[in-house]
Amino acid sequence: MLPSARVRELAISAGFDLVGFARAEPIDPRVLGDWLEQGFHADLDWMAEHVAQRLDVATLFPGARTVIALACNYWHTDDPGPIARYARGRDYHATLRDRLRALRRGLREAFPGVTDYGSVDANPVMEKVWAARAGLGYVGKHACFITPEFGSWVVLAVMILDADVDELASGPTEERCGRCDLCVTSCPTGAIVADRVVDARACLSYQTIENEAVVPEPLRAAMPNLIFGCDICQDVCPLNATPVRAQVRFLPREVAKATVLELAAMTKAQYDAWAPGTPLVRAGYDGLRRNAAYALGAMKSVAAREVLERLTADPDVRVRDAATWALAQLTAKTE
Repeated sequence: MLPSARVRELAISAGFDLVGFARAEPIDPRVLGDWLEQGFHADLDWMAEHVAQRLDVATLFPGARTVIALACNYWHTDDPGPIARYARGRDYHATLRDRLRALRRGLREAFPGVTDYGSVDANPVMEKVWAARAGLGYVGKHACFITPEFGSWVVLAVMILDADVDELASGPTEERCGRCDLCVTSCPTGAIVADRVVDARACLSYQTIENEAVVPEPLRAAMPNLIFGCDICQDVCPLNATPVRAQVRFLPREVAKATVLELAAMTKAQYDAWAPGTPLVRAGYDGLRRNAAYALGAMKSVAAREVLERLTADPDVRVRDAATWALAQLTAKTE
């Protein structure tokens, strides 16, 4: 039986802002099954893989007894921009993995013989479910995780232990959304289709990051000033009204200062200087320029005409298609 106070102390020392504990018990299959059955995962086929492990961490890590839920605040600026806030600095996967390694070292020194399994958003682990069970907050109507301390400006990790701790959370914190539905009504594509249910096919975060093909035409007009991810549902949330500035490792990098036009016109050399080490590599050079072209068309930016005309001859078919569509929006504006 490990003392939770000491484990929490080690986690805070490793750099985590919030720490909670839950018993490693199975998750209700409906939490994931209903969403998958309705096709709301789009082509994120990996979400439908390893379902047994997602629903029961003991199948992923035999001997699992306790799940430590961990959160870090990433908010650094309230300035709007074409890049979602979580993606403006160093890739949070790397930051949280570093902190998991530091926590692991501390645990093994303090409690020899205890083994663990760490996960940051890339393994078959349902981090939001565990964060709620461990008392860090609750899942809001927009399906983002909301904490009392930082609102929804958090990224999550978990560490599974083969040992018990002396204090477990009783479940999610008090739900504070109430009758507010600003996140639902503010979503420009209606992607929040039910309470805590997002249809990825309509979500601009999915479209600008995961979709490697062309963005469906009905969604393009909703992309002004958006080229990687979308913060709209979080920006309007009253529970995010007084954000707390994050630690230095989440500071925005140089790319966060670029405008949509600059991102559309960026060279491969600029991309190679800006993107490595950030989440932007998920979209890639051509994906970011494709998104920027859509955004310029949605903005009806006449100043972008020269850049868009150049992009209509780009080697990448997605970039060409996006630039052609964007130019048509400028033509429609001037007629």
